[in-house]
Amino acid sequence: MAEAWNANTVMSSPPVLLGVPFDAASSYRRGAALAPPRIREALRSPAGNNWAERIVEVVCDDGFEDLGDLDLPGADAARTQIEAAIAALAGRPFIALGGDHSITYPIVRGLGTDRSSLTILHVDAHPDLYDEFGGDRFSHACPFARIMEAGLARRLIQVGIRTMTGHQRDQARRFGVEQIDMRAWAAGARPHGMTGPVYVSIDLDGIDPAFAPGVSHREPGGLSVRDVLGLLDSLDASLVGADIVEFNPAVDVSDLTALVAAKLVKELLAVWRTAS
Repeated sequence: MAEAWNANTVMSSPPVLLGVPFDAASSYRRGAALAPPRIREALRSPAGNNWAERIVEVVCDDGFEDLGDLDLPGADAARTQIEAAIAALAGRPFIALGGDHSITYPIVRGLGTDRSSLTILHVDAHPDLYDEFGGDRFSHACPFARIMEAGLARRLIQVGIRTMTGHQRDQARRFGVEQIDMRAWAAGARPHGMTGPVYVSIDLDGIDPAFAPGVSHREPGGLSVRDVLGLLDSLDASLVGADIVEFNPAVDVSDLTALVAAKLVKELLAVWRTAS
């Protein structure tokens, strides 16, 4: 098991960037496995600069360590390898570049965090709480059902939901999930009381497709990029890790979604860079 999380580790170790190019658990359309290198290109594009909005340089030699992409086999073995790769980080903060949303389950399994205190902040159009989807219990529509039934988190806070089904509503009640759907968000609801270790999982289809069209499951009526940046700005040194998932370069428009993903990477890095 990975070394237990502590604030000193999070604040003193440079964050890690790790590509997880896996989309074998996708429904409808694959392509998210192609995302990690495209996000890196946008992150280092000369069209922008290396600084985050907190006015700290994050794309620099000591800003993060890029470990490249995992070389992943078939589905079952891939989950084991993803979990082992996260455990091997021994508590270092990281951003995983997906890949489809199924990768979040083995990532959370690999955390060295005390699961009894972990809060997951999940941005998505979909709750991803199906018990199974298309006969697959490890589908990208199911990771948070697996996480919660295994007791891997104390709180799951979902923001941006706008595709709830009756089954997923029942699952949310079963697991005590805290949801701020888009109607509640528009009415002013926001997450609160996020203390202790926090893990952030950002499905890019949580953002309205006007801002991030490069996703396989476009769902109008979502969050703006500024909304998500505001959520990240509310975080502090309790952040232990994050993933950015479901970017599909095959359906992107003028690299807009790649740029959004890179922006999110920068602002996540800035959370650690400015931790006090």
